[in-house]
Amino acid sequence: MLLCVKCLGLAFSMRSILRSLLFNSRKNVKANVNKIVSVLNDITKERLIVQGTIFHGHLIKTGISSQKHIAIKLLIMYFKSRKPKEIDQMLKEFDGFNLVVHNCLITANLEWGKLDEARRLFDEMPERNEVSWTAIISGFLRFGKVDEAICYFERNPFQNLFSWTATISGLVQNGLSFKAMKLFVEMLQSGVMPNNVTFTSVIRACGELSDFYLGACVLGLIVKVGFEHDLSVSNSLITFNLRLNDTVSARRIFDRMQSRDVVSWTAILDMYVQKGDLTEARRVFDEMPERNEVSWSTMISRYSQSGDAEAAVNLFYCMVQQGFKPNKSCLASVVSALSSLEALITGRIVHGHILKIGIEQDAFIGSSLVDLYCKCGSSKDGRVAFDSILEKNVVCWNSMVSGYSLNNQLEEAKELFDKIPQKNNISWNSLITGYLEYEKFDEVFEVFSDMLLSGEQPNKSTFSSVLCACASLASLERGKNLHGKVIKLGFHSDVFVDTALLDMYAKSGNVESSKKIFKRMPKRNEISWTAMIQGLAENGFAEEALPVFEEFERTKSVAPNELILLAVLFACSHCGLVDKGLHYFNSMEKVYNIQPNSRHYTCVVDMLSRSGRLSEAEKFILDMPCEPDVQAWAALLSGCKTYRNERMAVRVAEKISELAEKHPEGYVLLSNVYASAGRWLDVLHTRKQMKEKGLKKSGGCSWIEVRNQLHSFYSQDGSHNESTEIYEVLDLMRSEMQLI
Repeated sequence: MLLCVKCLGLAFSMRSILRSLLFNSRKNVKANVNKIVSVLNDITKERLIVQGTIFHGHLIKTGISSQKHIAIKLLIMYFKSRKPKEIDQMLKEFDGFNLVVHNCLITANLEWGKLDEARRLFDEMPERNEVSWTAIISGFLRFGKVDEAICYFERNPFQNLFSWTATISGLVQNGLSFKAMKLFVEMLQSGVMPNNVTFTSVIRACGELSDFYLGACVLGLIVKVGFEHDLSVSNSLITFNLRLNDTVSARRIFDRMQSRDVVSWTAILDMYVQKGDLTEARRVFDEMPERNEVSWSTMISRYSQSGDAEAAVNLFYCMVQQGFKPNKSCLASVVSALSSLEALITGRIVHGHILKIGIEQDAFIGSSLVDLYCKCGSSKDGRVAFDSILEKNVVCWNSMVSGYSLNNQLEEAKELFDKIPQKNNISWNSLITGYLEYEKFDEVFEVFSDMLLSGEQPNKSTFSSVLCACASLASLERGKNLHGKVIKLGFHSDVFVDTALLDMYAKSGNVESSKKIFKRMPKRNEISWTAMIQGLAENGFAEEALPVFEEFERTKSVAPNELILLAVLFACSHCGLVDKGLHYFNSMEKVYNIQPNSRHYTCVVDMLSRSGRLSEAEKFILDMPCEPDVQAWAALLSGCKTYRNERMAVRVAEKISELAEKHPEGYVLLSNVYASAGRWLDVLHTRKQMKEKGLKKSGGCSWIEVRNQLHSFYSQDGSHNESTEIYEVLDLMRSEMQLI
């Protein structure tokens, strides 16, 4: 829109000039030339070559195009637009050697990267001025030809402010800050005073060198020369202080600036973003009188990274509505935010925009799109996005493997994983996590073994996942072997690995080892405390679990969360501390400001039911602020079975049948209640109801570990490769037992 306005303005200017040339061509030629030069400058700046070519045609018709100043401006316009045919035609209008034209030719070739041609033109010049020398020095430095540029600088007979500044700036851009500072000192010794451009480069050099003392000396000189209020110098000083992590000085300079531009505001915005102070960053963003794509992208990216996906997406909408074009980084951040929100429809719209501007082949954008589609359950579209990426890096491959794993397409994940050209530990972890999520424990161990054989070192994420698989299977021997590797690779002090270890030992029944790990942990988080409390309670040490929670409250290292309090309620339930459990439950909102969820309510029902307070448990369920779920009623039904309360059991079972048409647990419990009371006809009736509704009781599972190999067995299962021999041995044992 802004470009259209500028085009319209230039059209009016061109029309006005042409009218003036037609009706007043002989009068005030100088004024017309100045206006034409101004319009050509605007055309060149905005790169409006079509309008410029049309204007050139009209100037030829009026006979003024060959005027020296206008011809040079036309030549520059064609140089900037890279129009070789028009350039050759313009050069014919200049007779003999023209210094300005040659300088333009050298500058153009340097901009196009034709260094040899620029050097040839420079060497063939019969005479040169300071512009010629400065152009050749700057051009060679821009392309990293530092030694050649320095040679030209040393040969330069016009060593003025511009050549010194060009050389210093070029050295800084090439990462030669120390050399730049040395040259700056020589400049001062030669008596040449720096300007704002020089100081901007010198301050950047001080920042690159992280030299506070040197920066302070330069600042003193800036004040002495009188550039302390210059906009570009102030912006550089802000960046310098931020590089040294001196945010106080950076903010002080910003507050004292007499004028600010978008660079100043964006630097301060980035300061708060880097500090993680999103509130202050948003305040600065809202106060900005002018924003650019960088400031919008900075804010959107930070919202996305901090997990505030809604704020990121809302800000993106505002950005687009105000006519700004999002860059690659911004689009990747928005796609990531949409992934978190699982906003598939909006994601498709953004993907459409990405296709329109033609960056879908970019690895950074492509991997974000893969993540979006897979998190929204559309791995097919994720694969299309993956296949569109031109040069896939390991991040792209990992994203697609994770996407397949997330959607339980484990065969596709493994197939793609095997094709990854260069795997890293994230690649291995993606596959391991996928198998773990869907309880494919054999595959977890198999992939982990392959990872070790490949020479890839596992990291803390790998150990946490594999230890979790050991915990799920109570595979103590495997867990101990892993513990040895953890110590060997130096991960035994990591809070996540230590937590996984203590959880593995607790779930494997080795509570003492679990307690030892917990005691020696240098740092604990809420998951560590929860695992320890839960582990003690599940292994019959509920009395020891509560003192651990009391210790947790005393340390105040982290605030209690809903999981810790659930573990505490579980411990109270398993050691019969009903009143204490009710106290903790009632404290959740009043003391800890935590809203109980259905799991907490179910735990209280279980606690009351285990202690025989069935009427109180039923009343508690009926008084729940939320709709009671199947688990709460099932906990009460279990209590009815224990205390043989048939009347209440029937009533509770009816509630379960209303809520759980597809859940057999309630019917199984009710059947067991009837069986305990010897009411076999009711048992048959309950079983018949299950059959009519197509409900089946989940088969029990047992497993045994032999020589580091896990063998699983299900009720009436014949899938084991040695099941025939196993059943024969069982039949033999049964026969021998009958003889006893």
